[in-house]
Amino acid sequence: MRDTWGLLHTGHQDAAVNMALDECLLLWHSARKIPPVLRFYGWSKPTLSIGHFQKERTIDFEGIERHNCQFVRRLTGGSAVLHDDELTYSLVVSEEKPYIDDSIRKAYHTLAQGIFAGFKELGIDAQFSMPEEHFTKERSAVCFERPSDYEMLIDGKKISGHAQTRKMGVLLQHGSLPFTIDKHMLFDLFAFSSEELRTRKREAFSSKAISMNEAAGRTICYDEAVAAFTKGFQMGLDLEFTPFELTEEQWEEVHALAESKYRSDEWNLKFQKKVHS
Repeated sequence: MRDTWGLLHTGHQDAAVNMALDECLLLWHSARKIPPVLRFYGWSKPTLSIGHFQKERTIDFEGIERHNCQFVRRLTGGSAVLHDDELTYSLVVSEEKPYIDDSIRKAYHTLAQGIFAGFKELGIDAQFSMPEEHFTKERSAVCFERPSDYEMLIDGKKISGHAQTRKMGVLLQHGSLPFTIDKHMLFDLFAFSSEELRTRKREAFSSKAISMNEAAGRTICYDEAVAAFTKGFQMGLDLEFTPFELTEEQWEEVHALAESKYRSDEWNLKFQKKVHS
């Protein structure tokens, strides 16, 4: 599969900038202005991101305010994710590439090879979540409560989450790789019919999800994880990377999109607005 991608490091940004940057990468790659890109980043504040089509009624906005979290709707699908103490990756790649299958599941499987190899670099023995064995009809608003196609498991517990979209001939994938998981904060951000149910869900969560630090039995720092998953994508997908940086004009475009879209209620609360309109 040998191919060359750009490698982008953007550090810790706020929610709107992080999501706007990923959308801009998709737009620029679709216009053939940039190569395929793998991006690593973090979050300047704890953030709850929800999937493109997720309803806001599942979210406890008082909890978000109480924990001083940011809230943003992703361009990708899937369930809500608390981004806090984690490494996040995104990638954009043309659907014309021969290794990007038309099948969503097969494309997930191809791209997951990079994550699988990255965990190996960190000494974490992860296994693939096979949908026919682990994927059930049970729905959850919380991403890490259940594994999806070709995500990673440790002893049956989910350790990574991903979400994908395809637009204008480009595949965009997001991935969450938590160092630790704040269960108290996480379940305060969702609406439950009773506090008893919230408590039960929180207590059961430890049997469903695990962080990288727990799995490794040690503290993994951000830079170590970036190096491990960079090598993982190199080996798992047979890629070469060249450094990629945004120009001043590109950063201006990112910040403009962040302000006009990802900080707006029209985008972030679009289903709520439809209900009240």
